[in-house]
Amino acid sequence: MKFKFDIECTPEEARVFLGLPNIVPMQERMMEELEKKMQDNLRNLSPEEMVKTWMPATVQGWGEMQKMFWSQMGATMPRAGGKSKDE
Repeated sequence: MKFKFDIECTPEEARVFLGLPNIVPMQERMMEELEKKMQDNLRNLSPEEMVKTWMPATVQGWGEMQKMFWSQMGATMPRAGGKSKDE
């Protein structure tokens, strides 16, 4: 035997009905604290340190993508002077 119920209610109404705690105030306090910590960290970082922190992975990934692109292009396109790589 199988029963199916469709109940239309807001998340707030469902939370109250099921007796779950209201964690919205706690989430708001935690987000405010997280925002303050992030702002403090950004203020303490110089632009140079910020670039060093964020760029190495991006630059390395970009370099790898360029190498892959050029190796693909080199395999299918003839070299300068009209001769292909295999000649």
